[in-house]
Amino acid sequence: MADQTLALLETAHRRFVDDLKAKGRATATILAYGKDIDQFVTYLKNHQKTLVTQVVPQDIEDFKQKLLADQYTPKSVSRKLNSIKTFFRFLKAEGVIDKSPAEKIKHPKYQPKQPRILSKLEYRALRDVCRDDVRIAAIVEVLLQTGLRISELANLNLDDIKNNKLIVRPYESRPGREVPLNKAAQAALNRYLAVRPKTRTKKLFVTKSGKPFLVRNIRNAIKRYFKLADIQDATVNDLRNTFIAHQLKAGTPLIVVSKLVGHKRLTTTEKYLKAIQSRKTNPLPSNEPQEL
Repeated sequence: MADQTLALLETAHRRFVDDLKAKGRATATILAYGKDIDQFVTYLKNHQKTLVTQVVPQDIEDFKQKLLADQYTPKSVSRKLNSIKTFFRFLKAEGVIDKSPAEKIKHPKYQPKQPRILSKLEYRALRDVCRDDVRIAAIVEVLLQTGLRISELANLNLDDIKNNKLIVRPYESRPGREVPLNKAAQAALNRYLAVRPKTRTKKLFVTKSGKPFLVRNIRNAIKRYFKLADIQDATVNDLRNTFIAHQLKAGTPLIVVSKLVGHKRLTTTEKYLKAIQSRKTNPLPSNEPQEL
């Protein structure tokens, strides 16, 4: 029997977010979906619609067109449509509606952006400008040599370094994994550990006052060094992109790279092949990650 309280859009919105949490979806996903549906529900409320059953396909199509008129990128609009489609699938599964009004709404066309891959000249320049900042130098080297996500790096503890490997612990919907540490990464970490402030926290990377080095602060610090190195339009995630592309270019099997970086789907890793296919190489296949 359907839960009649879900007939109200605002209530359905809250329960949808609760359902995402119960299913163990990533915090960033829950936040994004929650904001997208909140924006949609507000739009509907402004058009005198407060019940789930009042929503028709034209409402969603009009919302899509308004977003585009408000200068949202096609990619952002497509993401919001995904949230809306997921929202109505949830309501259908709960028996609130028989058919999703979002089912046949088409996504706006857009050309997926190719991943930004740093050239050898660029990542060497980045190394040079942060060389005297031992902590950031270690962070940059670890990201370049392991392909970790910035959130995974910030979450590392001291005891996650074991036998020349990094232990990436399970986090939200992501499973744990082991990532080899090559000589360059090991050397950078050893330099940092020699001067790491003494503190009670177990976090590997800490501030000068001994507090955990937060993701936003890591991102801002590396952003400054990108600027100093005159590297244009680059983000911290591009260090991960560079690792993935370099491994594929060096001949490391696709499935090995996918496991190293924690991709849930092999197709995610395959997207990087397009970014490197124009570069002529004769790689020697290897099951071990290659050093940058």
